[in-house]
This record gives sequence, C-alpha cells and structure tokens, in this order.
Amino acid sequence: MEVNKDIKNKVVDTLNAMDVTEAVQVSPFFKDKTMQRLFVGQEDESLVWSWFSPKLQLATLVCIVVLNVLAFTQLNSNKYDSNINEFAETYGLSSGLGTSLFN
Repeated sequence: MEVNKDIKNKVVDTLNAMDVTEAVQVSPFFKDKTMQRLFVGQEDESLVWSWFSPKLQLATLVCIVVLNVLAFTQLNSNKYDSNINEFAETYGLSSGLGTSLFN
C-alpha cells in the first residue's frame, strides 16, 4: 500500500504544479524568425530548377514523344529485322534454321 500512497502523492504534486504555471510572453516576430531560419536552405533548391520553366517542360515532352514515335516506327520496319538477323548471323548468335522466340 505504500506504493499506492506514493503514486497518489506524485499525482497530486503534478496537478498542483500545473496551477503554478503562467502564460509565457513571446515576441510577436518569433514565428517569422523561426520560419526564416527553418526554410533558409530551401530557397537554394528552388533556384536550381527555376530554369526548367513550363515552356521548356512542354518542349521536352514533345521531343520525347517524337523520339518514341520514330523509334516505334523503326522497330516495326523490315529493315530493322533484317539488320538484326545480319548481326546475329555475323556473330553466331542464331542457328538460322531453328525456331526462335523473337520470330
């Protein structure tokens, strides 16, 4: 039972300590100063990507789409298949008569 009395005394002391606390006076510019200190390094990151404007993003997207379309049309052409077959026969990578997964 000593333990329970000791815990009750600690709880009462803790609650009494809450009555003694007072409001803290803070500078009106405390938040602004803190935010400036926290985010001072992040401005440098935005400067790195600032040159990548929406116009440049659109131009990059168009270039990638055009390159993909050209690559796809070249992939489906017969010239591409004949070049691959020549390469495989030159380096002995195809048997010529056997079946292949890619044919």
